[in-house]
Amino acid sequence: MSAAVTRARREPFGAWVRLGDDTLVAVDRRLADRLGLPPAAFAPDHVPGPLEVHVAVTARCPVDCAGCYQSATHDGDHVPFTQLRKTLHDLRAAGVFTVAFGGGEPLLRDDLGALADEARALGLTPVVTTSGYGLTAARARALGSFAQVNVSHDGVGGGYAAVRGFDGVAVAERAIATLRAAGVAVGINHVLTRQNVDGLAATVEHVRALGARELQLLRYKPAGRAASLDYLARRLTPAQCDALGETLRALAPTLGEGFSVRVDCALVPLVSRSLPDAATLARFGVFGCEAGGHLGSVRRDGTAGGCSFDDAPGAEGIAGFRAFAAAPPEPCASCPLRAVCRGGCKVVSRHLGHGFAPDPECPRVIAHRAADASP
Repeated sequence: MSAAVTRARREPFGAWVRLGDDTLVAVDRRLADRLGLPPAAFAPDHVPGPLEVHVAVTARCPVDCAGCYQSATHDGDHVPFTQLRKTLHDLRAAGVFTVAFGGGEPLLRDDLGALADEARALGLTPVVTTSGYGLTAARARALGSFAQVNVSHDGVGGGYAAVRGFDGVAVAERAIATLRAAGVAVGINHVLTRQNVDGLAATVEHVRALGARELQLLRYKPAGRAASLDYLARRLTPAQCDALGETLRALAPTLGEGFSVRVDCALVPLVSRSLPDAATLARFGVFGCEAGGHLGSVRRDGTAGGCSFDDAPGAEGIAGFRAFAAAPPEPCASCPLRAVCRGGCKVVSRHLGHGFAPDPECPRVIAHRAADASP
């Protein structure tokens, strides 16, 4: 390895290793031994801890996004810094590598840069998502410890307003420029709904020209204010899901050096008909639900969840995600995409009344259930 190893965590297969450029790689036992990592004993039923944890830092936000998954408000509370410091120390002790701060609007915290500094001091790699509201040049310079700042931008040509209920494009794009001027790496979070998905190609070209280094496509999920009947009017249609897979195929060779498009875990089943095998999905950097496994969350009250959208009480969510992963029912059990997809989004499944079950919006699940219901 050309980059220095900054942290490592032994696993039965070998180890997870964090390099000095913030890259996280898996190595086999032989290479782990060559790197001088101390051996570790694992129980037969060993459950790996999360590699990345999403930490809610505030319930406050100056805007009222129609689908806010945290139901943030103008007068919401910040999580105390002392509580967050303890959380970071606990995550370090648990072998976590990446911590993603979210809200509400994290920029409303004057100590956001200090939180990133604290994470770095513990060997954690911090990232954060923001709408851009409240960002100044001075604030941007204070965010230098973040490996990346993701700015929410839901599309050109009216796409942003269609998704969030207000037009924040100018704020988002000013934030992108301000962060770049401060030398902070910028990514884009792009929530897909039936209202903005047709403008995806134009949005990719636009944010690339603004200097972002990646765009992450996020499925609109029924959590927080989005957990309503309005979800049914905003989720992608089956025809749009099919077209999305073809759009990704067409975009792939045009992206160029230094820019990438990532697909969030919840979108995987929706493109499964267009990207039909696990190898193709993996080649596109598409990986499914890691909630309760390599991914976790810490809510504002300090309790743990399977992912940042998981609102199950206590440890119910983590247990549900892990039980499904250990023994998924059909059609996931025999699906050739299982290794990559991992059953789709359980937040969607629970919202639509199926519990921790195969994603009910997956075309393969729809076909399976239709066949079971036929006489």
